[in-house]
Amino acid sequence: MTKELIEKSKKHLWLPFTQMKDYDENPLIIESGNGIKVKDIYGKEYYDGFSSVWLNVHGHRKKELDNAIKKQLEKIAHSTLLGMTNVPATELAEKLIEITPEKLTRVFYSDSGAEAMEIALKMAFQYWKNIGKPEKKKFIAMQNGYHGDTIGAVSVGSIDLYHHVYGPLMFESFKSPIPYVYHSESGDPAQCRDECLVALEQLLIKNHQEIAALSIESMVQGAAGMIIMPEGFLAGVRELCTKYDVLMIVDEVATGFGRTGKMFACEHEGVQPDLMAAGKGITGGYLPIAATFTTEEIYMAFYDDYEKLKTLFHGHSYTGNQLGCAVAIENLRLFECEKIVEQVAEKAEDLQLLLHELQPLPHVGDIRKLGFMCGIELVHSKETKEAFSAKKRVGYHVTLKMRELGMLTRPLGDVIVFMPPLVSTREELKEMVAIMKEAIIEVTNEVTRAEV
Repeated sequence: MTKELIEKSKKHLWLPFTQMKDYDENPLIIESGNGIKVKDIYGKEYYDGFSSVWLNVHGHRKKELDNAIKKQLEKIAHSTLLGMTNVPATELAEKLIEITPEKLTRVFYSDSGAEAMEIALKMAFQYWKNIGKPEKKKFIAMQNGYHGDTIGAVSVGSIDLYHHVYGPLMFESFKSPIPYVYHSESGDPAQCRDECLVALEQLLIKNHQEIAALSIESMVQGAAGMIIMPEGFLAGVRELCTKYDVLMIVDEVATGFGRTGKMFACEHEGVQPDLMAAGKGITGGYLPIAATFTTEEIYMAFYDDYEKLKTLFHGHSYTGNQLGCAVAIENLRLFECEKIVEQVAEKAEDLQLLLHELQPLPHVGDIRKLGFMCGIELVHSKETKEAFSAKKRVGYHVTLKMRELGMLTRPLGDVIVFMPPLVSTREELKEMVAIMKEAIIEVTNEVTRAEV
């Protein structure tokens, strides 16, 4: 049966962000999970070292979350939100507004982070049209930014590897630099921050009259390689958006719901966005619910008689799905009663010490971390920061070795992603870091020996 499943997966599936030739050479099918581990069809267990792509909070088969879905199933699985609402979607909206930045008062549901960003872009674009400023219709994208894979989200992204092939489909956006301290000439966080803020202000001085909004990931650029923003940068961007009358869209899809040691990463700098996208951890990693939050001012720009045609004509079939909203409500209850955010903030200090043990390794160039969002950048030369040849795919082979040793994650080029479930214990974190260390040593030693 197991061999048959493998063959079926090779024959019929097309996996996301996967070169299928790689999958055919190293197939994996997960059958079950419990706590922070998952098990494949052969019975082998693995630590879920990337939270099933950055979203698991409480581990797998969390009893309370399972029961919340079962309880909702006894009532109804789904009904539309077009022109009406439902009980869990309504109750969840109130709870979400209680924990989001104070300025945000409205929730628009969708199914994924990319869709939440797409909605934010459409809201920003139409907002200016609705208030009589249709000339403000362009966007600022941050260098190395990633917001998902729908066309609007791609258009305000800036990772060439993911986006260049779709160039003819994308709308143009202004690009603004973002601090990448490790690869900067000075290596000084404050200088990098200030240089990028000056560049952004110059762009705004010249073009603000036609710019609707700026989109930015909150504190950490995830897909770019876990690039942590220097202190004061996000707050500085907020100040410039306000100064030049440009809406600020903050992407909290990966960083939200406790991942960085705050409920939302923008809290680290007291930033109040005009629009905010969230997803992933909203249901504890159980079901696909996402949300776009916005201010009352933006909401009221769409509120009018129907014939004025100010309605936001956007929606998804499963928007506000009852099962997803029910499990999200229970997820938020667990956040509060189990003090998940506080635990992440505390354990993040221990994790910092554990990761510090990797720093002396000859091919570990930089370790970047905020809360439970971590990236370990592997380099050919620690002294010059020279990268490994892309053809060697060092990061990929390190993660394959980690899989062999009992832990799953996916690399971002030669940056090893470590984003464990938020409930991971100190001992579990220690064991996972030990697996990373062993894999890095073994693979980089093999690569360098082959070069001699």
